[in-house]
Amino acid sequence: MGKPTKVTNSIRYLRFTHGEMTQADLAARVGVTRQTVIAIEQGRYSPSLEVAFQIARVFGVPLEDVFHYPADKP
Repeated sequence: MGKPTKVTNSIRYLRFTHGEMTQADLAARVGVTRQTVIAIEQGRYSPSLEVAFQIARVFGVPLEDVFHYPADKP
C-alpha cells in the first residue's frame, strides 16, 4: 500500500490569470468564506462537488482544469 494520493488545484494560478482576482473576490462569487478559499488553495480542505463546480464556473474552465487527481502508477 503506497502513500495516499492528494487532490491538487490550480486556483491560485487561475486567480492571477483572471485579472488578479483576490481570494475574497472568489469567495464572494462562490458563496463561501475567504478562509474556505485559502484552505482549498492550500490543499488543507477538499470542497464539495457543488463548490468545486462553482469555482470552475467562475473561471469558465472545466473542473479538470481546476482540480487534479494524480494518476495511479503501476
